[in-house]
Amino acid sequence: MKVVMTMPERLYRWTKKRMRQQLEVVRGERSPSLVLKNATYLNVARRKWVQGNIWVSDDRIVYVGSELPNMVYDTEIVDCQNMKIVPGYMEHHAHPFQLYNPHTFAKYAAMTGTTTLLNDNMMLFLHLEKKKALTFIEELDELPVSMFWWARYDAQTELLNDDAFSNSKMKEWLDHPLVIQGGELTAWPKVLEGDDATLHWMQETTRLRKRIEGHLPGASNKTLSQLALLGVTADHEAMTGEEAVRRLDLGYVTSLRHSSIRPDLARILKEMKTIGIDRFDRCLLTTDGSPPSFYKDGVMDKLIAIAIESGVTPIDAYLMASYNPAVYYQLDHKLGMIAPGRIAHLNIIQDEFHPTPMSVIAKGQWVLKDKKRCVTFDQFSWDQYETEPFHIDWDLKEDELHFSMPMGIEMVNSVILKPYRISVEGSHSTIRNGHDESFFVMIDRHGKWQITTMIKGFATHVQGFASTFTVTGDIILIGKSVPDMVRAFNALKEQGGGLALVESNEVIGRIPLEIFGMLSKKAMEDLIPEEEKFVSLLRERGYKHEDPIYSMLFFSSTHLPYIRVTQQGIYDVKKKTILFPAIMR
Repeated sequence: MKVVMTMPERLYRWTKKRMRQQLEVVRGERSPSLVLKNATYLNVARRKWVQGNIWVSDDRIVYVGSELPNMVYDTEIVDCQNMKIVPGYMEHHAHPFQLYNPHTFAKYAAMTGTTTLLNDNMMLFLHLEKKKALTFIEELDELPVSMFWWARYDAQTELLNDDAFSNSKMKEWLDHPLVIQGGELTAWPKVLEGDDATLHWMQETTRLRKRIEGHLPGASNKTLSQLALLGVTADHEAMTGEEAVRRLDLGYVTSLRHSSIRPDLARILKEMKTIGIDRFDRCLLTTDGSPPSFYKDGVMDKLIAIAIESGVTPIDAYLMASYNPAVYYQLDHKLGMIAPGRIAHLNIIQDEFHPTPMSVIAKGQWVLKDKKRCVTFDQFSWDQYETEPFHIDWDLKEDELHFSMPMGIEMVNSVILKPYRISVEGSHSTIRNGHDESFFVMIDRHGKWQITTMIKGFATHVQGFASTFTVTGDIILIGKSVPDMVRAFNALKEQGGGLALVESNEVIGRIPLEIFGMLSKKAMEDLIPEEEKFVSLLRERGYKHEDPIYSMLFFSSTHLPYIRVTQQGIYDVKKKTILFPAIMR
Protein backbone atom coordinates (compact mmCIF):
# COMPACT_ATOMS: atom_id res chain seq x y z
CA MET A 1 0.00 0.00 0.00
CA LYS A 2 1.36 3.40 -0.98
CA VAL A 3 1.39 5.88 1.91
CA VAL A 4 1.90 9.55 1.09
CA MET A 5 4.11 11.15 3.72
CA THR A 6 3.26 14.50 5.29
CA MET A 7 5.95 17.10 5.96
CA PRO A 8 6.09 16.28 9.72
CA GLU A 9 6.70 12.63 8.77
CA ARG A 10 9.39 13.70 6.34
CA LEU A 11 11.08 15.77 9.03
CA TYR A 12 10.64 13.34 11.91
CA ARG A 13 9.80 10.10 10.03
CA TRP A 14 6.95 9.17 12.40
CA THR A 15 4.08 11.31 13.73
CA LYS A 16 3.21 11.31 17.42
CA LYS A 17 0.18 9.13 16.67
CA ARG A 18 2.24 6.48 14.89
CA MET A 19 4.86 6.51 17.62
CA ARG A 20 2.16 5.90 20.25
CA GLN A 21 0.92 2.95 18.21
CA GLN A 22 4.44 1.54 18.06
CA LEU A 23 4.69 1.78 21.86
CA GLU A 24 1.47 -0.22 22.08
CA VAL A 25 3.05 -3.00 20.02
CA VAL A 26 5.97 -3.30 22.46
CA ARG A 27 3.54 -3.31 25.42
CA GLY A 28 1.49 -6.11 23.89
CA GLU A 29 -1.55 -3.91 23.29
CA ARG A 30 -1.30 -4.01 19.50
CA SER A 31 -0.03 -6.66 17.07
CA PRO A 32 3.20 -6.19 15.11
CA SER A 33 2.87 -6.51 11.35
CA LEU A 34 5.85 -8.90 11.05
CA VAL A 35 7.93 -11.05 13.39
CA LEU A 36 11.21 -12.68 12.36
CA LYS A 37 11.73 -15.37 15.01
CA ASN A 38 14.82 -17.45 15.77
CA ALA A 39 16.89 -14.86 13.91
CA THR A 40 20.67 -14.80 13.92
CA TYR A 41 21.31 -11.15 13.16
CA LEU A 42 24.29 -8.82 12.94
CA ASN A 43 24.47 -6.74 16.10
CA VAL A 44 26.63 -3.86 14.90
CA ALA A 45 27.10 -2.36 18.37
CA ARG A 46 28.73 -5.58 19.59
CA ARG A 47 30.16 -6.54 16.17
CA LYS A 48 28.78 -10.02 16.69
CA TRP A 49 26.13 -12.38 15.37
CA VAL A 50 23.36 -12.52 18.00
CA GLN A 51 20.21 -14.62 18.28
CA GLY A 52 16.81 -13.10 18.93
CA ASN A 53 13.39 -12.17 17.60
CA ILE A 54 12.77 -9.04 15.52
CA TRP A 55 9.38 -7.31 15.66
CA VAL A 56 8.35 -4.91 12.91
CA SER A 57 5.40 -2.52 12.99
CA ASP A 58 4.63 -1.24 9.51
CA ASP A 59 7.96 0.33 8.42
CA ARG A 60 9.79 0.33 11.78
CA ILE A 61 11.68 -2.15 13.93
CA VAL A 62 10.06 -1.85 17.38
CA TYR A 63 11.67 -4.67 19.35
CA VAL A 64 14.72 -6.94 19.16
CA GLY A 65 15.26 -9.52 21.88
CA SER A 66 14.41 -12.92 23.30
CA GLU A 67 10.64 -12.43 23.65
CA LEU A 68 7.82 -13.11 21.20
CA PRO A 69 4.73 -10.87 21.12
CA ASN A 70 1.59 -11.94 22.99
CA MET A 71 -0.76 -10.27 20.50
CA VAL A 72 -0.29 -11.56 16.96
CA TYR A 73 -3.61 -10.81 15.28
CA ASP A 74 -2.86 -10.56 11.52
CA THR A 75 0.87 -10.76 12.29
CA GLU A 76 3.10 -12.53 9.77
CA ILE A 77 5.55 -14.76 11.62
CA VAL A 78 8.60 -16.07 9.75
CA ASP A 79 10.99 -18.64 11.21
CA CYS A 80 14.54 -17.55 10.28
CA GLN A 81 16.39 -20.50 11.76
CA ASN A 82 19.50 -21.49 9.76
CA MET A 83 19.62 -18.04 8.13
CA LYS A 84 21.28 -14.74 8.99
CA ILE A 85 19.93 -11.21 8.89
CA VAL A 86 21.90 -8.04 8.17
CA PRO A 87 20.87 -4.38 7.83
CA GLY A 88 19.80 -3.26 4.36
CA TYR A 89 22.71 -2.05 2.25
CA MET A 90 23.38 1.62 1.47
CA GLU A 91 24.85 3.05 -1.75
CA HIS A 92 25.93 6.43 -0.45
CA HIS A 93 27.30 7.80 -3.75
CA ALA A 94 24.79 7.03 -6.49
CA HIS A 95 24.52 8.79 -9.84
CA PRO A 96 21.08 7.42 -10.77
CA PHE A 97 21.15 8.93 -14.26
CA GLN A 98 23.45 6.60 -16.21
CA LEU A 99 20.84 5.80 -18.91
CA TYR A 100 18.56 4.44 -16.15
CA ASN A 101 16.56 6.78 -13.90
CA PRO A 102 16.27 7.08 -10.09
CA HIS A 103 13.02 5.09 -9.97
CA THR A 104 14.16 2.12 -12.06
CA PHE A 105 17.57 2.00 -10.39
CA ALA A 106 16.05 2.02 -6.89
CA LYS A 107 13.70 -0.79 -7.84
CA TYR A 108 16.53 -2.88 -9.26
CA ALA A 109 18.93 -2.16 -6.39
CA ALA A 110 16.37 -3.16 -3.78
CA MET A 111 16.07 -6.65 -5.23
CA THR A 112 19.68 -7.37 -4.23
CA GLY A 113 19.44 -5.74 -0.83
CA THR A 114 20.45 -2.11 -1.48
CA THR A 115 17.56 -0.39 0.26
CA THR A 116 19.03 3.09 0.84
CA LEU A 117 20.41 5.40 -1.86
CA LEU A 118 22.12 8.78 -1.54
CA ASN A 119 21.77 10.38 -4.97
CA ASP A 120 23.40 13.01 -7.14
CA ASN A 121 20.97 15.83 -8.02
CA MET A 122 22.81 17.18 -11.10
CA MET A 123 20.19 16.21 -13.69
CA LEU A 124 17.39 17.66 -11.58
CA PHE A 125 19.33 20.91 -11.12
CA LEU A 126 19.88 21.31 -14.83
CA HIS A 127 16.62 20.02 -16.26
CA LEU A 128 13.80 20.70 -13.77
CA GLU A 129 12.40 23.88 -12.29
CA LYS A 130 13.15 24.07 -8.54
CA LYS A 131 9.67 23.34 -7.19
CA LYS A 132 9.17 20.39 -9.54
CA ALA A 133 12.59 19.00 -8.67
CA LEU A 134 11.90 19.04 -4.93
CA THR A 135 8.44 17.54 -5.47
CA PHE A 136 10.18 14.85 -7.54
CA ILE A 137 12.48 13.78 -4.70
CA GLU A 138 9.56 13.83 -2.26
CA GLU A 139 7.57 11.48 -4.48
CA LEU A 140 10.54 9.13 -4.74
CA ASP A 141 10.70 9.09 -0.94
CA GLU A 142 7.38 7.26 -0.93
CA LEU A 143 8.99 4.16 -2.49
CA PRO A 144 9.86 1.19 -0.27
CA VAL A 145 13.54 2.22 -0.41
CA SER A 146 15.01 5.22 1.43
CA MET A 147 16.16 7.97 -0.94
CA PHE A 148 18.41 10.86 0.08
CA TRP A 149 20.18 13.47 -2.07
CA TRP A 150 23.24 15.68 -2.52
CA ALA A 151 23.14 19.36 -3.42
CA ARG A 152 25.69 20.15 -6.12
CA TYR A 153 27.67 23.40 -5.95
CA ASP A 154 28.59 23.67 -9.63
CA ALA A 155 27.61 22.33 -13.06
CA GLN A 156 30.92 20.52 -13.62
CA THR A 157 31.25 22.28 -16.99
CA GLU A 158 31.33 25.77 -18.53
CA LEU A 159 27.72 26.69 -19.31
CA LEU A 160 26.57 29.65 -21.39
CA ASN A 161 23.92 30.32 -18.75
CA ASP A 162 24.67 29.31 -15.15
CA ASP A 163 21.31 30.37 -13.66
CA ALA A 164 20.70 26.81 -12.51
CA PHE A 165 22.84 27.55 -9.44
CA SER A 166 21.01 30.65 -8.24
CA ASN A 167 21.09 31.57 -4.54
CA SER A 168 17.41 30.79 -3.98
CA LYS A 169 17.72 27.42 -5.66
CA MET A 170 20.83 26.47 -3.69
CA LYS A 171 19.26 27.52 -0.39
CA GLU A 172 16.07 25.51 -0.89
CA TRP A 173 17.99 22.41 -1.88
CA LEU A 174 20.37 22.59 1.07
CA ASP A 175 17.51 23.26 3.50
CA HIS A 176 15.44 20.28 2.33
CA PRO A 177 15.28 17.40 4.84
CA LEU A 178 15.97 14.78 2.16
CA VAL A 179 19.22 16.55 1.18
CA ILE A 180 21.92 15.43 3.60
CA GLN A 181 25.12 16.38 1.79
CA GLY A 182 26.76 19.10 -0.25
CA GLY A 183 28.90 18.28 -3.27
CA GLU A 184 30.46 16.33 -4.69
CA LEU A 185 32.92 19.21 -4.82
CA THR A 186 34.40 19.07 -8.32
CA ALA A 187 35.26 22.79 -8.52
CA TRP A 188 37.66 22.67 -5.56
CA PRO A 189 40.56 24.28 -7.52
CA LYS A 190 38.39 27.38 -8.01
CA VAL A 191 37.54 27.41 -4.30
CA LEU A 192 41.21 27.25 -3.33
CA GLU A 193 41.91 30.07 -5.79
CA GLY A 194 39.29 32.39 -4.30
CA ASP A 195 35.77 31.34 -5.37
CA ASP A 196 33.85 32.71 -2.38
CA ALA A 197 30.42 31.93 -3.86
CA THR A 198 31.04 28.18 -3.61
CA LEU A 199 32.79 28.61 -0.26
CA HIS A 200 29.65 30.36 1.03
CA TRP A 201 27.53 27.32 0.20
CA MET A 202 30.11 25.04 1.77
CA GLN A 203 29.88 27.11 4.95
CA GLU A 204 26.10 26.95 4.80
CA THR A 205 26.24 23.15 4.39
CA THR A 206 28.44 22.91 7.48
CA ARG A 207 26.17 25.27 9.42
CA LEU A 208 23.25 22.97 8.64
CA ARG A 209 25.37 20.08 10.05
CA LYS A 210 25.36 18.31 6.71
CA ARG A 211 28.35 16.58 5.13
CA ILE A 212 30.50 17.75 2.21
CA GLU A 213 31.78 15.14 -0.27
CA GLY A 214 35.01 15.89 -2.12
CA HIS A 215 36.10 14.85 -5.59
CA LEU A 216 39.85 14.89 -5.13
CA PRO A 217 41.71 12.57 -7.51
CA GLY A 218 45.47 12.62 -6.97
CA ALA A 219 45.23 15.23 -4.20
CA SER A 220 48.37 15.80 -2.14
CA ASN A 221 48.49 16.00 1.66
CA LYS A 222 48.52 19.80 1.47
CA THR A 223 45.52 19.92 -0.87
CA LEU A 224 43.57 17.46 1.29
CA SER A 225 44.49 19.47 4.39
CA GLN A 226 43.32 22.75 2.87
CA LEU A 227 39.99 21.27 1.80
CA ALA A 228 39.48 19.73 5.24
CA LEU A 229 39.89 23.26 6.64
CA LEU A 230 37.12 24.40 4.27
CA GLY A 231 34.72 21.71 5.48
CA VAL A 232 35.22 18.69 3.18
CA THR A 233 34.70 15.56 5.29
CA ALA A 234 34.93 12.64 2.84
CA ASP A 235 36.27 11.64 -0.55
CA HIS A 236 35.74 8.71 -2.93
CA GLU A 237 38.64 9.29 -5.35
CA ALA A 238 41.41 7.18 -3.79
CA MET A 239 42.84 5.03 -6.60
CA THR A 240 45.39 3.11 -4.51
CA GLY A 241 45.65 1.76 -1.00
CA GLU A 242 48.23 4.46 -0.19
CA GLU A 243 45.82 7.21 -1.33
CA ALA A 244 43.02 5.72 0.78
CA VAL A 245 45.25 5.59 3.86
CA ARG A 246 46.42 9.17 3.21
CA ARG A 247 42.80 10.30 3.47
CA LEU A 248 42.23 8.29 6.64
CA ASP A 249 45.35 9.78 8.21
CA LEU A 250 44.02 13.29 7.56
CA GLY A 251 40.65 12.58 9.17
CA TYR A 252 38.57 11.94 6.07
CA VAL A 253 35.92 9.28 5.84
CA THR A 254 37.14 7.35 2.81
CA SER A 255 34.89 5.72 0.27
CA LEU A 256 36.44 2.77 -1.53
CA ARG A 257 35.24 2.63 -5.12
CA HIS A 258 34.54 -0.22 -7.48
CA SER A 259 33.04 1.10 -10.72
CA SER A 260 32.99 0.50 -14.45
CA ILE A 261 35.98 2.79 -15.08
CA ARG A 262 37.64 2.17 -11.70
CA PRO A 263 37.13 -1.52 -10.76
CA ASP A 264 39.79 -1.14 -8.06
CA LEU A 265 38.25 -2.38 -4.81
CA ALA A 266 40.09 -5.70 -4.42
CA ARG A 267 43.48 -4.13 -5.15
CA ILE A 268 42.89 -1.11 -2.88
CA LEU A 269 41.84 -3.31 0.05
CA LYS A 270 44.84 -5.62 -0.35
CA GLU A 271 47.19 -2.61 -0.51
CA MET A 272 45.58 -1.11 2.61
CA LYS A 273 46.04 -4.38 4.49
CA THR A 274 49.68 -4.54 3.38
CA ILE A 275 50.18 -1.02 4.80
CA GLY A 276 48.75 -2.28 8.08
CA ILE A 277 45.11 -1.17 8.07
CA ASP A 278 43.03 -3.60 10.10
CA ARG A 279 40.09 -1.33 10.99
CA PHE A 280 37.60 -0.16 8.39
CA ASP A 281 35.09 1.77 10.52
CA ARG A 282 35.85 5.00 8.61
CA CYS A 283 35.60 3.33 5.22
CA LEU A 284 32.54 3.14 2.97
CA LEU A 285 31.86 1.35 -0.31
CA THR A 286 30.50 2.77 -3.58
CA THR A 287 29.91 1.82 -7.22
CA ASP A 288 30.08 5.54 -8.18
CA GLY A 289 27.18 5.55 -10.63
CA SER A 290 28.17 2.96 -13.21
CA PRO A 291 26.24 2.14 -16.42
CA PRO A 292 23.47 -0.50 -16.40
CA SER A 293 25.50 -3.56 -17.41
CA PHE A 294 27.92 -3.05 -14.50
CA TYR A 295 25.07 -3.99 -12.16
CA LYS A 296 24.25 -7.23 -13.90
CA ASP A 297 25.66 -9.17 -10.93
CA GLY A 298 24.33 -6.92 -8.17
CA VAL A 299 24.84 -3.54 -6.52
CA MET A 300 26.28 -3.22 -3.00
CA ASP A 301 26.05 -6.97 -2.42
CA LYS A 302 28.62 -7.32 -5.21
CA LEU A 303 31.05 -4.99 -3.41
CA ILE A 304 30.57 -6.70 -0.06
CA ALA A 305 31.44 -10.02 -1.71
CA ILE A 306 34.63 -8.48 -3.21
CA ALA A 307 35.63 -7.12 0.19
CA ILE A 308 35.19 -10.52 1.84
CA GLU A 309 37.14 -12.22 -0.94
CA SER A 310 39.91 -9.63 -0.41
CA GLY A 311 40.41 -10.65 3.20
CA VAL A 312 38.16 -8.17 5.00
CA THR A 313 36.18 -9.83 7.79
CA PRO A 314 32.53 -10.35 6.83
CA ILE A 315 31.35 -8.10 9.66
CA ASP A 316 33.58 -5.21 8.48
CA ALA A 317 32.42 -5.77 4.89
CA TYR A 318 28.75 -5.52 5.88
CA LEU A 319 29.36 -2.46 8.06
CA MET A 320 31.07 -0.58 5.21
CA ALA A 321 27.84 -0.85 3.22
CA SER A 322 25.34 -0.23 6.03
CA TYR A 323 26.28 0.99 9.50
CA ASN A 324 29.38 3.02 8.56
CA PRO A 325 27.57 5.27 6.06
CA ALA A 326 24.61 5.59 8.43
CA VAL A 327 26.93 6.83 11.19
CA TYR A 328 28.81 9.16 8.86
CA TYR A 329 25.60 10.77 7.55
CA GLN A 330 24.16 10.98 11.09
CA LEU A 331 21.37 8.57 10.16
CA ASP A 332 22.21 5.71 12.53
CA HIS A 333 19.18 6.59 14.64
CA LYS A 334 17.09 5.53 11.59
CA LEU A 335 19.28 3.28 9.44
CA GLY A 336 22.16 0.83 9.47
CA MET A 337 21.27 -1.18 12.57
CA ILE A 338 18.91 -3.97 13.51
CA ALA A 339 17.58 -2.29 16.62
CA PRO A 340 14.39 -0.61 17.88
CA GLY A 341 13.61 2.72 16.25
CA ARG A 342 15.25 1.94 12.92
CA ILE A 343 13.51 1.75 9.56
CA ALA A 344 12.86 -1.91 8.77
CA HIS A 345 15.44 -2.46 6.02
CA LEU A 346 16.50 -6.08 6.47
CA ASN A 347 18.33 -8.59 4.28
CA ILE A 348 17.97 -12.29 4.96
CA ILE A 349 21.07 -14.11 3.69
CA GLN A 350 22.20 -17.71 3.45
CA ASP A 351 25.31 -17.06 5.53
CA GLU A 352 27.84 -14.27 6.10
CA PHE A 353 29.89 -15.27 3.06
CA HIS A 354 26.97 -14.82 0.63
CA PRO A 355 25.77 -11.18 0.78
CA THR A 356 23.24 -11.46 -2.05
CA PRO A 357 20.01 -11.89 -0.07
CA MET A 358 17.43 -14.61 -0.45
CA SER A 359 14.82 -12.20 0.94
CA VAL A 360 14.69 -8.41 1.30
CA ILE A 361 12.47 -6.29 3.53
CA ALA A 362 12.37 -2.56 2.73
CA LYS A 363 10.39 -0.19 4.97
CA GLY A 364 8.75 -3.25 6.46
CA GLN A 365 7.58 -4.65 3.10
CA TRP A 366 8.80 -7.76 1.38
CA VAL A 367 10.34 -6.67 -1.90
CA LEU A 368 11.93 -10.09 -2.34
CA LYS A 369 10.88 -13.26 -0.51
CA ASP A 370 12.62 -16.59 -1.08
CA LYS A 371 14.10 -15.08 -4.27
CA LYS A 372 10.64 -14.15 -5.61
CA ARG A 373 9.65 -10.53 -6.18
CA CYS A 374 6.82 -9.22 -4.05
CA VAL A 375 6.48 -5.43 -4.31
CA THR A 376 6.10 -4.15 -7.86
CA PHE A 377 6.94 -0.47 -7.09
CA ASP A 378 4.20 1.77 -8.47
CA GLN A 379 4.78 3.25 -11.90
CA PHE A 380 6.34 6.68 -11.53
CA SER A 381 4.33 9.73 -12.65
CA TRP A 382 6.90 11.18 -15.06
CA ASP A 383 4.29 13.15 -17.00
CA GLN A 384 3.72 15.66 -14.21
CA TYR A 385 7.39 16.72 -14.36
CA GLU A 386 7.35 17.82 -18.04
CA THR A 387 9.94 15.24 -19.04
CA GLU A 388 8.94 14.97 -22.68
CA PRO A 389 11.36 13.42 -25.20
CA PHE A 390 14.32 15.42 -26.45
CA HIS A 391 12.77 17.71 -29.06
CA ILE A 392 14.78 18.79 -32.12
CA ASP A 393 12.84 21.23 -34.35
CA TRP A 394 15.72 22.19 -36.62
CA ASP A 395 17.65 20.50 -39.41
CA LEU A 396 21.31 19.67 -39.90
CA LYS A 397 22.86 19.48 -43.36
CA GLU A 398 26.16 17.94 -44.38
CA ASP A 399 27.54 21.18 -45.81
CA GLU A 400 27.14 22.88 -42.39
CA LEU A 401 29.93 20.75 -40.91
CA HIS A 402 33.42 22.06 -41.68
CA PHE A 403 36.55 20.58 -40.08
CA SER A 404 39.41 23.07 -40.40
CA MET A 405 40.51 23.47 -36.78
CA PRO A 406 44.28 22.83 -36.33
CA MET A 407 43.89 21.21 -32.92
CA GLY A 408 41.88 18.11 -32.10
CA ILE A 409 41.03 16.19 -28.94
CA GLU A 410 42.66 12.88 -28.05
CA MET A 411 41.16 10.31 -25.69
CA VAL A 412 43.78 9.05 -23.23
CA ASN A 413 41.20 6.74 -21.64
CA SER A 414 37.42 6.69 -21.17
CA VAL A 415 37.31 10.18 -19.67
CA ILE A 416 40.67 11.97 -20.01
CA LEU A 417 41.13 14.24 -23.06
CA LYS A 418 44.27 16.02 -24.22
CA PRO A 419 44.98 18.23 -27.24
CA TYR A 420 46.70 16.86 -30.33
CA ARG A 421 47.79 18.20 -33.71
CA ILE A 422 45.46 16.90 -36.43
CA SER A 423 47.27 14.75 -38.99
CA VAL A 424 44.49 13.82 -41.42
CA GLU A 425 42.75 15.88 -44.07
CA GLY A 426 39.39 17.11 -42.81
CA SER A 427 38.07 18.83 -45.92
CA HIS A 428 36.40 15.71 -47.34
CA SER A 429 33.16 14.13 -46.15
CA THR A 430 34.76 10.81 -45.26
CA ILE A 431 37.95 9.56 -43.58
CA ARG A 432 39.40 6.12 -44.24
CA ASN A 433 39.02 3.33 -41.69
CA GLY A 434 41.89 1.61 -39.91
CA HIS A 435 43.27 4.54 -37.90
CA ASP A 436 41.72 6.12 -34.81
CA GLU A 437 40.98 9.68 -35.98
CA SER A 438 37.38 10.71 -36.63
CA PHE A 439 35.24 13.79 -37.11
CA PHE A 440 33.85 15.28 -33.88
CA VAL A 441 30.95 17.71 -33.53
CA MET A 442 29.18 19.20 -30.52
CA ILE A 443 25.99 21.10 -31.35
CA ASP A 444 23.68 23.13 -29.15
CA ARG A 445 20.45 21.23 -28.48
CA HIS A 446 18.57 24.21 -29.97
CA GLY A 447 20.83 24.45 -33.01
CA LYS A 448 22.31 27.85 -32.16
CA TRP A 449 26.06 27.03 -32.07
CA GLN A 450 28.48 24.25 -32.86
CA ILE A 451 32.07 23.09 -32.36
CA THR A 452 33.69 21.01 -35.12
CA THR A 453 37.07 19.35 -34.77
CA MET A 454 38.69 15.89 -34.89
CA ILE A 455 38.92 13.23 -32.20
CA LYS A 456 41.70 10.69 -31.85
CA GLY A 457 41.34 7.45 -29.90
CA PHE A 458 37.55 7.04 -29.96
CA ALA A 459 37.28 4.29 -32.59
CA THR A 460 38.69 3.05 -35.88
CA HIS A 461 35.56 2.07 -37.84
CA VAL A 462 32.59 4.01 -36.40
CA GLN A 463 30.91 5.72 -39.39
CA GLY A 464 28.20 7.73 -37.69
CA PHE A 465 27.42 8.02 -33.97
CA ALA A 466 25.15 10.52 -32.21
CA SER A 467 24.32 11.10 -28.55
CA THR A 468 22.25 13.42 -26.38
CA PHE A 469 23.65 11.71 -23.27
CA THR A 470 26.01 14.52 -22.23
CA VAL A 471 26.56 16.60 -19.08
CA THR A 472 25.23 19.72 -20.81
CA GLY A 473 22.34 18.03 -22.62
CA ASP A 474 23.71 19.08 -26.00
CA ILE A 475 24.36 16.80 -29.01
CA ILE A 476 27.59 14.99 -29.87
CA LEU A 477 28.34 13.50 -33.31
CA ILE A 478 31.38 11.29 -34.04
CA GLY A 479 32.32 9.30 -37.11
CA LYS A 480 34.36 8.66 -40.23
CA SER A 481 31.49 9.69 -42.51
CA VAL A 482 29.74 13.05 -42.39
CA PRO A 483 26.65 11.64 -44.22
CA ASP A 484 26.36 8.84 -41.63
CA MET A 485 26.84 11.34 -38.78
CA VAL A 486 23.98 13.44 -40.14
CA ARG A 487 21.87 10.28 -40.51
CA ALA A 488 22.65 9.46 -36.85
CA PHE A 489 21.54 12.97 -35.90
CA ASN A 490 18.27 12.41 -37.75
CA ALA A 491 17.82 9.10 -35.93
CA LEU A 492 18.03 11.00 -32.62
CA LYS A 493 15.48 13.46 -33.95
CA GLU A 494 13.13 10.59 -34.83
CA GLN A 495 13.48 8.74 -31.51
CA GLY A 496 13.43 11.77 -29.18
CA GLY A 497 17.04 11.67 -28.00
CA GLY A 498 19.41 8.98 -26.78
CA LEU A 499 22.15 7.15 -28.67
CA ALA A 500 22.25 6.11 -32.33
CA LEU A 501 24.83 4.27 -34.45
CA VAL A 502 24.74 4.39 -38.26
CA GLU A 503 26.65 2.53 -40.96
CA SER A 504 26.14 2.94 -44.72
CA ASN A 505 23.09 5.13 -44.05
CA GLU A 506 21.46 2.38 -41.94
CA VAL A 507 20.75 2.64 -38.21
CA ILE A 508 22.43 -0.46 -36.75
CA GLY A 509 22.07 0.40 -33.07
CA ARG A 510 20.03 2.72 -30.90
CA ILE A 511 19.07 3.39 -27.28
CA PRO A 512 16.11 5.78 -27.01
CA LEU A 513 16.27 7.96 -23.87
CA GLU A 514 12.80 9.36 -23.41
CA ILE A 515 13.52 11.60 -20.39
CA PHE A 516 15.56 14.78 -21.15
CA GLY A 517 17.34 12.77 -23.89
CA MET A 518 19.33 11.36 -20.95
CA LEU A 519 17.29 8.67 -19.20
CA SER A 520 15.32 5.59 -20.17
CA LYS A 521 11.98 4.61 -18.69
CA LYS A 522 12.76 0.93 -19.25
CA ALA A 523 13.35 -1.44 -16.37
CA MET A 524 17.01 -2.18 -15.65
CA GLU A 525 16.47 -5.80 -16.69
CA ASP A 526 15.51 -4.58 -20.18
CA LEU A 527 18.05 -1.77 -20.36
CA ILE A 528 21.09 -3.92 -19.45
CA PRO A 529 21.02 -6.10 -22.60
CA GLU A 530 20.21 -3.05 -24.73
CA GLU A 531 23.31 -1.25 -23.43
CA GLU A 532 25.46 -4.39 -23.75
CA LYS A 533 24.48 -4.77 -27.40
CA PHE A 534 25.17 -1.13 -28.19
CA VAL A 535 28.57 -1.16 -26.46
CA SER A 536 29.43 -4.39 -28.30
CA LEU A 537 28.74 -2.66 -31.63
CA LEU A 538 31.09 0.16 -30.67
CA ARG A 539 33.82 -2.24 -29.56
CA GLU A 540 33.53 -4.18 -32.81
CA ARG A 541 34.26 -0.87 -34.54
CA GLY A 542 37.36 -0.06 -32.54
CA TYR A 543 36.27 1.56 -29.27
CA LYS A 544 38.99 0.31 -26.88
CA HIS A 545 38.46 2.08 -23.56
CA GLU A 546 36.68 0.93 -20.41
CA ASP A 547 33.30 2.61 -20.80
CA PRO A 548 31.80 4.49 -23.79
CA ILE A 549 28.78 5.60 -21.74
CA TYR A 550 31.02 7.57 -19.40
CA SER A 551 32.95 8.88 -22.41
CA MET A 552 29.76 10.46 -23.78
CA LEU A 553 28.78 11.97 -20.45
CA PHE A 554 32.17 13.47 -19.62
CA PHE A 555 33.30 15.14 -22.87
CA SER A 556 32.19 18.45 -21.30
CA SER A 557 33.17 17.79 -17.67
CA THR A 558 35.70 20.42 -16.61
CA HIS A 559 36.65 18.64 -13.37
CA LEU A 560 38.77 16.29 -15.53
CA PRO A 561 42.01 17.07 -17.42
CA TYR A 562 43.21 18.35 -19.80
CA ILE A 563 40.81 19.88 -22.28
CA ARG A 564 37.01 19.69 -22.56
CA VAL A 565 34.39 20.49 -25.16
CA THR A 566 31.92 22.87 -23.50
CA GLN A 567 29.08 25.15 -24.54
CA GLN A 568 31.58 28.01 -24.65
CA GLY A 569 34.10 26.13 -26.80
CA ILE A 570 37.17 23.92 -26.35
CA TYR A 571 38.31 24.64 -22.80
CA ASP A 572 41.76 24.34 -21.23
CA VAL A 573 41.06 22.99 -17.73
CA LYS A 574 44.37 24.02 -16.15
CA LYS A 575 44.52 27.53 -17.61
CA LYS A 576 40.74 28.01 -17.35
CA THR A 577 40.59 29.58 -20.79
CA ILE A 578 38.70 28.94 -24.01
CA LEU A 579 41.15 27.77 -26.67
CA PHE A 580 38.66 27.76 -29.56
CA PRO A 581 35.20 29.31 -29.09
CA ALA A 582 31.96 27.76 -30.22
CA ILE A 583 30.74 29.09 -33.58
CA MET A 584 27.23 30.45 -34.04
CA ARG A 585 25.28 28.54 -36.71
